[in-house]
Amino acid sequence: MDKQGQSKHIIHLDMDAFYPSVEVLDNSALKGKPVIVGGSKERGVVSSASYEARKFGIHSAQPIAKAKRLCPDGIFLPVRMSRYQEVSKQVFEIFHRFTSLVEPLSIDEAFLDVTGSIRLFGQPEHIAKKIKQMIFLETGLTISAGVAPSKFVAKIASDFDKPDGLTVVHPDGVKDFLDPLPVKKMWGVGKMSQQRLSLLNIHTFQDLRQTPVEILEKNFGKQGAKIHLLAMGIDEREVIPEHDVKSIGHEQTFSQDIISLDWAEKELLALGNKVARRMRHKGLKGKTVTLKVKYSNFVQITRSETLPKSTDDGSEIYSVACDLLKKTEATKKPIRLLGISLSHLSFLDTGTQLSLFDQDPSSQKRRRLNTVLDSVSEKFGDESVLPGTLLND
Repeated sequence: MDKQGQSKHIIHLDMDAFYPSVEVLDNSALKGKPVIVGGSKERGVVSSASYEARKFGIHSAQPIAKAKRLCPDGIFLPVRMSRYQEVSKQVFEIFHRFTSLVEPLSIDEAFLDVTGSIRLFGQPEHIAKKIKQMIFLETGLTISAGVAPSKFVAKIASDFDKPDGLTVVHPDGVKDFLDPLPVKKMWGVGKMSQQRLSLLNIHTFQDLRQTPVEILEKNFGKQGAKIHLLAMGIDEREVIPEHDVKSIGHEQTFSQDIISLDWAEKELLALGNKVARRMRHKGLKGKTVTLKVKYSNFVQITRSETLPKSTDDGSEIYSVACDLLKKTEATKKPIRLLGISLSHLSFLDTGTQLSLFDQDPSSQKRRRLNTVLDSVSEKFGDESVLPGTLLND
């Protein structure tokens, strides 16, 4: 409900198998074939799979090696992010023709609040149909839509009839729509929670809705009360046009396990510089550095440190990451993946960035150098400028 007590009109839009669909768009010979987009190395993971590939049990975040075993005749392609971003901009431009209340969830997915757009464009179902038509006409791609009075129900609805689906849930039909659904469709309910709910004889949204909230809170804490409300279709969250970026990071899965500290530190140097470049490109600085380590046995840990001052400097990020690495079992266990991210972000104060009153001349020097390096990288690519220690890699 909005402030006047009227039902909101939310549309959740989700591109159908976005990455593979763009690949098919650019190469019609791929149409109807199992296309898998992801890491090019055996130890990479699937980013997205066409519906033809999904029939073989392939899904996102699955190891490429397993995907190849499941579908040896699949067409495996590397991620072309710049191309996907280009198409994504076209899609989001179409969204903004109907409302300014567009909340992106990812490159290919968004919530739209069209409550205030009805007088101009017609009923929400008509708006959703029009968006679908425009996207197909202007990009050649299909998108699935869910229309409902809340974000939660709209998101479930958009997944109801994929691909190229449109599911409309009216305010008076929310209960009938949700009740038969299995609890695995509930946000925040993973396999462990499903098992615990099953022990309580809760298998559907209806079961969940009819269970006293006290029992759910006793077994799941605050989350119990949340899922009870969602099972009734109650979700008061607003569509937020601009999400504050929480963190910026980069990670790398290695084709061969890292077994030495020197080797790990070299990889951290490369990762730190990539993260720093992304930070500066977005005009951001970060205060908390987090190191992510996944060992060869797939156990994953993180270590974090908050700095006295925010930074966007690769050498500083690298230095902190190396200190954090010493707090792991890097010398005892082989490492499969390393990642670095920065959080507690803030925008650069460009007006004081090179202040004459900066008491640290070396800091000024680093900023100037970073500016030069960024311009070179932007013109000639990320690999055009590398620290000397990485030249042999």
